[in-house]
Amino acid sequence: MMNRIKIAPSILSADFSQLGNEIILAEKGGADLIHIDVMDGHFVPNITIGPVVISAVRDKTTLPFDVHLMIENPIRYVDDFAKAGADIITFHAETNALLDTIKKVKDNDKKVGISLNPSTPLSVVNDVIDKIDLLLIMTVHPGFSGQKFIHDVLPKIEKGRKIIDEGQLKIDLEVDGGINENTAPLAVKHGANILVAGSSVFKGDVMERIKSLRLCAEGAKHKVFKE
Repeated sequence: MMNRIKIAPSILSADFSQLGNEIILAEKGGADLIHIDVMDGHFVPNITIGPVVISAVRDKTTLPFDVHLMIENPIRYVDDFAKAGADIITFHAETNALLDTIKKVKDNDKKVGISLNPSTPLSVVNDVIDKIDLLLIMTVHPGFSGQKFIHDVLPKIEKGRKIIDEGQLKIDLEVDGGINENTAPLAVKHGANILVAGSSVFKGDVMERIKSLRLCAEGAKHKVFKE
């Protein structure tokens, strides 16, 4: 059974000179989580933020921090991001040591997620899916905000939902990349229950954009499984 729809604004698209205020506005607008993209310039070509920035804005909201590590060797940095205030730590299946990294996150008493790039098959998480709290399916190639939604990933989202529901797993299915008022309903119809949105939230009136995105998402009906 699919969980309720959650909106996770990605601060990668926020005004970094007003980052604290942007996060406050997101919470006031009804966001459920704050999505934080961490990039190291190696796993992906871009470089973003680290634990210091997360620590600096942790007191701006009570919302969970959904920290997405797009970095090589994520196990090295789990402790740092946990101490900085992460509530969910997601790392990529394309890195190594999946089981050890999952254990490291859980040892820090944090929720753990695994992310898949658009071309990465779901089969790579077959052996660990029952050990995680969140499955993140990328609908753009990770590295930069503002990219267009890759529609070819929709069947993978649907398959991910089927695996979760048939296994009766208590896992959130998150989609990240190109989410807006047009693509959010598609992601929901195929089984997503957490929507990461960057440009479509922060490039305008943050509170109104979140409300509009939620309205569009909640108006969609999951086409495969009934709630």
